[in-house]
Amino acid sequence: MKESLIELFKSFSGELDPQALQRKFLRALLRLQNVDRGSVWIRREEGFCCLEAEGIESEKVKGVCLPLATKSLVRWVIETGKMALSRPDGDPRHFQSIEADLNIKSSLILAFPLLLKGGSVYGAVEVIDTNPEHSMLNLEKEYLDFLQELVNIGSVALSNALEYDRQVGVTRLLQSELAALKEDGMAVGQSAAFQQVMETLPCYAATDYPVLITGESGTGKELVATRLHRLSPRRDQPLVVQNCSAIPETLLESELFGYKKGAFSGAVKDKMGLFEAADGGTLFLDEIGDMPIELQAKVLRVIQSNEIKPLGSTKTKQVDVRLVAATNRDLERMVAEKAFRRDLFYRLSVLPMALPPLRNRPEDIPLLFNLFLMREAAKNGVSPKRPDSEVLALLFAYPWPGNIRELENLAKYLTVVCRQEEIGRVDLPPPFLGSAPMGQAEESPRATTGPGRPGGLDFGGRTWEEVERDYLAYLLDQHGMNLTWAAEAARVNRSTFVSRLRRLNITLPRRRRSSSR
Repeated sequence: MKESLIELFKSFSGELDPQALQRKFLRALLRLQNVDRGSVWIRREEGFCCLEAEGIESEKVKGVCLPLATKSLVRWVIETGKMALSRPDGDPRHFQSIEADLNIKSSLILAFPLLLKGGSVYGAVEVIDTNPEHSMLNLEKEYLDFLQELVNIGSVALSNALEYDRQVGVTRLLQSELAALKEDGMAVGQSAAFQQVMETLPCYAATDYPVLITGESGTGKELVATRLHRLSPRRDQPLVVQNCSAIPETLLESELFGYKKGAFSGAVKDKMGLFEAADGGTLFLDEIGDMPIELQAKVLRVIQSNEIKPLGSTKTKQVDVRLVAATNRDLERMVAEKAFRRDLFYRLSVLPMALPPLRNRPEDIPLLFNLFLMREAAKNGVSPKRPDSEVLALLFAYPWPGNIRELENLAKYLTVVCRQEEIGRVDLPPPFLGSAPMGQAEESPRATTGPGRPGGLDFGGRTWEEVERDYLAYLLDQHGMNLTWAAEAARVNRSTFVSRLRRLNITLPRRRRSSSR
């Protein structure tokens, strides 16, 4: 008999719906004591709350929350962690007012603590006799000890179900927030510098003039371009994006303008270019400063005439495209150095927009960081982390060479590695701990104070390759072998950084696997 009852209570662990489990758990206890009234209580911030109640007039008890300071049998059981037997008419621990509206009063209450696996108490369950003769409850010590054993089994299952339900609720809330953030594109901020950009966007969006967005890598140029398109009359038409540095120079032209079958070896069929694909909408050309100067002339012609000519074709096509370009390079200096066409620069920068670096908008760091943490928590189905005050101080002090993208990467990293809900200093990677800021090199071990060497650097008879090899090794060492952070510190794309490592045969040491941090 005992074994079958233990198996019954163990089976409760398969039920993840806390309401269904509370009813099964409570009804099983009531049957074992041959009574029909009982209740389940847990401690919350607002007080001791009744989650479930059985028996006549149970609806008057279910949902009641007793203030934490109120004397009650439930409070006594939860605070002491002990089983209790109470006669309500003479027990000062009993909260008399809870039965004031009940027609049938309790004559004897048997209460058990609800325990977590670790032994801490989170609630109580009451089994109540309403017979005036107090004759229904079995109060033999051996039987009560056995009931407490069953309650312990059921209480762990109930706590797991309650935690699962809480996590489901958190996940749903986070998913809802994530959907809103996706719609908004994470282009948010409360600083004056960022708000000035946001106030300019609707004016720019109302026109078809080209827009040139400038700013350091990671400042959110693509997000702003996306917002610009969504605010424009072209919002229902395509937004086509191309990073000019992410594709070989020889392929970029065919990607933008398309080609006809047979235009070159491998062109086995006609292909539509991005200008044509964006017809009626917006074409966003990111990193336009990396576009070959020969191709710049063809882009200029599109802006001037709204015409494209696919490779291998003798005919032109009319397109209606709003052009938005972005770069992290100094195009005016490139124009002076004849690395960028002057006429294209002026055509692109009809409506200029400069995005501030993150270090110039520090008041946005907590807002963005918490949004990123919330987004990553939703993606991974976990509770969002939160930074403590020391972490926030370190984030304010950090120079953020990688800007918002670096902050986003940090949020992803901490979502995975931080074991606690609160992020502490110990969780931050080395570059954020107040040593040499990322991207600001300390004095090289080879540095000297030799004459005629600005800054005291003495390169001796070293080759360019040797200098570059040492520089790359230095960056990797400073940033814990993290390729993304090292590339951002060098102010180059990650792919460029990796290609240079390969060219110099620099390999990263394999990370040791560890079961703990």
